[in-house]
Amino acid sequence: MTKGFTFSLPVSVVVLAIFYIYFTTVFIFIDRWFGLMSSPGLMNAIVFTAVALMCVFSYTVAILRDPGRVPADYMPDVEDDQNPMHEIKRKGGDLRYCQKCSHYKPPRAHHCRVCKRCVLRMVLLVGSLTNDSLEDELQTGGSFRTAYVISGLLLVPLSVALSVLLGWHIYLIFHNKTTIEYHEGVRALWLAEKGGTVYKHPYDLGIFENLTSVLGPNIFSWVCPSSRHIGSGLNFRTAYHNAVGASMSK
Repeated sequence: MTKGFTFSLPVSVVVLAIFYIYFTTVFIFIDRWFGLMSSPGLMNAIVFTAVALMCVFSYTVAILRDPGRVPADYMPDVEDDQNPMHEIKRKGGDLRYCQKCSHYKPPRAHHCRVCKRCVLRMVLLVGSLTNDSLEDELQTGGSFRTAYVISGLLLVPLSVALSVLLGWHIYLIFHNKTTIEYHEGVRALWLAEKGGTVYKHPYDLGIFENLTSVLGPNIFSWVCPSSRHIGSGLNFRTAYHNAVGASMSK
């Protein structure tokens, strides 16, 4: 990205929390429970360090990678047979147009107020304590107990929040939705039921197809997915393509 680094309080808090949890886990908890130089302690430290590095790497990529931008010359082609799906405004039925960026929006693109531009396929919207002996506490002055309490206060809400986010994003991936599309789908489903019709998310291709659409066609790359398989990000395969392909094969 061309913009320079700017201070972000939420990012700074997350980075400090990651480093604090890593330091206390490796150099206090693992060291006291197993001994950092023992085989069990060394193995736990290596595994936890690997997990921490993957966490830092994923968070860094999420912060620094360009989320994708709409080309300046993009113009939707309503007569394109290869792209029969066109998103329209809720009111008026016109093709979606961004007044802030002064260009049309491709399918699944939305304006991001943080990036100050339209973003392609935007996603919205987050035991030892009781076992320590009195002698240990007196020798350390309660410093380790304080570290336990602070780490617990950080880890418990973080674990709950991340578990909820993990489950939520697994659901979104299984249905090939962004968070914005989920909320729009709730309204579309309500309107469809009110009108006596059936609504189905147009980009839902089935669980396996949805997984390959998001994570890539190679299963072995799902551990460290990339975006090379997505292409330009201006067009996406829909359930309509599958229906047309199935009818032509008969």
